[in-house]
Amino acid sequence: MTDEEALCQVEEIHQEIVESVKNKITDSGVLLELANLFKALGDFTRIRILDVLTNAELCVCDLVEIMQMSQPAISHQLRVLRAAKIVKYRKEGKNVFYSLDDEHVSRLLKEGMNHVIEG
Repeated sequence: MTDEEALCQVEEIHQEIVESVKNKITDSGVLLELANLFKALGDFTRIRILDVLTNAELCVCDLVEIMQMSQPAISHQLRVLRAAKIVKYRKEGKNVFYSLDDEHVSRLLKEGMNHVIEG
């Protein structure tokens, strides 16, 4: 199908459907937060970190070892993920442990992975 074939050949507004959809559109603030969530997820390194964290709660030192990256680089990525409420942390003595924020994040990653694998 060409680009032109993928367009309507006549201008006809289906008013009933348009009004129905307009009444169901999600609030712009929520959509902006969702866009920011996907923006935070849209980085290969951050996705790798999240993939690692699906297996276990890990301290920053463990992440540095597993990811074979510098501590400042890992810390930067974790800051982005924390700001987007994708990961959470807890302190234990001098160690800081990271995990996925909640089950929603885990499900989102699993669904995304399933979509990619099935594709």
